[in-house]
Amino acid sequence: MAVPGAAALRQTGRLYALGLDVVRLTFRRPFQFRELVQQFWFIASVSILPTALVSIPFGAVIALHIGSLTTQIGAQSFTGAASVLAIIQQASPIVTALLIAGAGGSAMCADLGSRTIREEIDAMEVLGVSPIQRLIVPRVLAAMGVAVFLNGMVSVVGVLGGYFFNVIMQGGTPGAYLASFSALAQLPDLWISEIKALLFGFVAAVVASYRGLNPRGGPKGVGDAVNQSVVITFLLLFVLNLILTTVYLQLVPPKGS
Repeated sequence: MAVPGAAALRQTGRLYALGLDVVRLTFRRPFQFRELVQQFWFIASVSILPTALVSIPFGAVIALHIGSLTTQIGAQSFTGAASVLAIIQQASPIVTALLIAGAGGSAMCADLGSRTIREEIDAMEVLGVSPIQRLIVPRVLAAMGVAVFLNGMVSVVGVLGGYFFNVIMQGGTPGAYLASFSALAQLPDLWISEIKALLFGFVAAVVASYRGLNPRGGPKGVGDAVNQSVVITFLLLFVLNLILTTVYLQLVPPKGS
């Protein structure tokens, strides 16, 4: 008799095993540097423009909402700090990860899925070549690197967009916006943002690779695997973001406390 949930647990275990294999094989030689550069450029090329376009309205929405809220409670002087911290700590890594998973991860999953149904992966294993070391490790490292760089870009673009909409659209004071940010922000806020982006990129690439290596039903199964990889990545990212945010708030005291 089949145990309810056994298939989901089995798939989860295989996913974690793939992640551990990626970490283990990252330090094994020979390292596929050319593949890493090619995948880095590919993921960046398909992700950088959508990420930049999304970060502008994202920062604007946060700035407008926080500006309206602080005006209602009479705390306009803290608008800059609240909006910038929200963008750097939460919005920037989330936006970066969603675009990495939606653009780069889906393409990665489709590429590996097509290789799998053409039996290229099986042929590599027969020849004694590890497909994880040869194909997946460079893709995971490339996704992590692109996520870190895109996170910095989203932070800058989002903060500038928030500054514009708060100061120009809502009549805020430029000096108060910058002063409140420097008074409440601290360097660990930037570190946790980059750590989130790094881990989110790892999760997105591992999930996309796992679904690409395990399609079902031929070409149609590849399309289903791409959809599943994006949905699973989104769910895991929000759970991981909750865990990281909770740990960070417990370990790093707010500035001035």
